[in-house]
Amino acid sequence: MNTEMPAKEGFVSFHGYKTWYRIVGDHDDPGEFPLLCLHGGPGATHDYFEPLEAMTATGRRVILYDQLGWGNSDHPHNPSMWTVNLFLDELKVIRRSLGLEHVHILGHSWGGMLAMEYALTQPAGLASLILADTLASISQWIAEAKRLIAELPPEVQQIIRKHEAAGTTNSPEYQEACRVFSRYYCGGHIDPKPEWVKKAFKKLTVNEVYLTMWGPSEFYATGTLKDWDITSRLGEIRVPTLVIGGRFDEATPTITETIHHGIPGSEWVIFENSAHFPHIEETELYLQVLGKFLDRAEANLSHNTREQEK
Repeated sequence: MNTEMPAKEGFVSFHGYKTWYRIVGDHDDPGEFPLLCLHGGPGATHDYFEPLEAMTATGRRVILYDQLGWGNSDHPHNPSMWTVNLFLDELKVIRRSLGLEHVHILGHSWGGMLAMEYALTQPAGLASLILADTLASISQWIAEAKRLIAELPPEVQQIIRKHEAAGTTNSPEYQEACRVFSRYYCGGHIDPKPEWVKKAFKKLTVNEVYLTMWGPSEFYATGTLKDWDITSRLGEIRVPTLVIGGRFDEATPTITETIHHGIPGSEWVIFENSAHFPHIEETELYLQVLGKFLDRAEANLSHNTREQEK
């Protein structure tokens, strides 16, 4: 964790459970707003966002939290509760409880899906969206995943097809094939791994939330999200938006381009030396790109406010 900046950790009450949060930094400079980060999964944790804590150097607080069901938050066991609406409600409670009147929201992977769903509710005070390594359509994701799988060694492809057809995706052989896919497209190649990366990746295992909402693997969606698609609604998102992807990402450039084209006025950046975690793989450049985007979003907001006051 970032030990140079002051940090506060705690819990907010949510649906009778506790959601853990971490706030890095103790203030926001005038005209600047905090950055709230939504982790992936569903069912991952905040840990892999550690490089983003450096954004406090730009005069903004950084807020992280573990979504209910994993990490430092409570772990209820009830598959029926894991829905998009639950996590939307949790995000609203986090904002309200922490007093985030104006906020930038960064969502990575599943967190980006959640961020877009939230933006579609037209919430007040949303200064901008950063949609990192994410998707607008499960069907497009699966189509692209099949294309990526076709680039894997033939024996790995065969194992994947065999176990998905037989319904034996819990077999060790299938899980090893998933790890091969991860090494190519999901940041599994990061080496050497900092201790916090090891910690994060260790937690990124299949769990009740992931199995219920997604399925047995990144490329085999059988859960409640399997028909999720907001492509036709992207035009309703009207806040400044930065779309981010890696050149070798499982969220392929085709996928992130769909989001960019769908959201009016959005910006689109591909990190040429990254897979699914460019904020880890190209940290310095990522922080520069993110900082400049936040500056532009805040400058435009300030200009529009002055124009309205005339």
